[in-house]
Amino acid sequence: MFNLLFVWFGALVRALRSRRHLLLENLALRQQLSVLKRRRPRPILGLFDKLFWVAVRRFWSGWQQSLIAVTPETVVRWHQAGFRLYWKLISKVRRPIGRRQTSNEVRELIFRMVVENPTWGAPRIHGELLMLGFDVSERTISRWMRRAPRAPEPAKRWLAFLRNHREAIAAMDFFTVPTVTFKLLYCFFVISHDRRRILHFNVTHHPTSAWVIQQLREAFPFQCSSRFLPFDRDSKFSLEVTAAVRSLGLRPVRTSFENPWQKGVAERWIESCRRELLDCVIAFNEPHLQRLLSDYLRYYHDDRTHLGLAKQTPANRIYSGSVGRVLSFPRLGGLHHR
Repeated sequence: MFNLLFVWFGALVRALRSRRHLLLENLALRQQLSVLKRRRPRPILGLFDKLFWVAVRRFWSGWQQSLIAVTPETVVRWHQAGFRLYWKLISKVRRPIGRRQTSNEVRELIFRMVVENPTWGAPRIHGELLMLGFDVSERTISRWMRRAPRAPEPAKRWLAFLRNHREAIAAMDFFTVPTVTFKLLYCFFVISHDRRRILHFNVTHHPTSAWVIQQLREAFPFQCSSRFLPFDRDSKFSLEVTAAVRSLGLRPVRTSFENPWQKGVAERWIESCRRELLDCVIAFNEPHLQRLLSDYLRYYHDDRTHLGLAKQTPANRIYSGSVGRVLSFPRLGGLHHR
């Protein structure tokens, strides 16, 4: 009874509607019926089905009352997706418009030049990049220079100073060697930064200021080319030693507290001497250690290549140009060979 009344009521309502309204509703219902007739547990709407409902939503205000297969929110979502796709397609351009993006390679080069050349400005870096084949504006370089790290680490600044003045620098230092009877021997040496040559060395049981001053006189008997003599804050380098350094025409330079890298050449030589000799032998007494170090210095100056000297030796070893059988000669009792 109620279903019949509902049908008659619906027919009465449709009779009062316009013909255009009824045609659109009929078309909407027929389209949904064709979807439901597909033998699938859940109807799958294709592209044309979605386009149909997007178009109906545009031209018919009562489209929501005729929906059966989907919800109105789904149709709205389809319309929004179509809107995005439409503007994505018509907004495509073949050539990029606007400022060209700076590549990571150019940015890394700008940062590197700023760090390695603190006095360079944007025009100088721009000219260097043009020479390397990078087409970038000077204003872009100025903008990226503000983001680059300006001040290098203190170790790098000190390393640059040492490299620029290596011909005028000689360093001195002590290191200890235990004997077979567990006593300590103090080894003193002076090294030139130019060719990494050991200018003087000696061994003692009791280093004093007077003994250090005598070693300096033997290391610099005449007027030398070195102007600076850096050393650490060891108590053996007293005020008398500093005055003696000045009397020899050298400028004493004390390193900072607990900063051995400020005299890195001397520290590196100590490490090489320990690794290549002292870690492999046991010193009996002072004359024995004196002989071992003398042999090591001959090997160090004449045979051992150095990374800081472009794989050359401090004494400028001659390259062999002859072709023939290669022979080896023992050094330091067979610890090393040439």
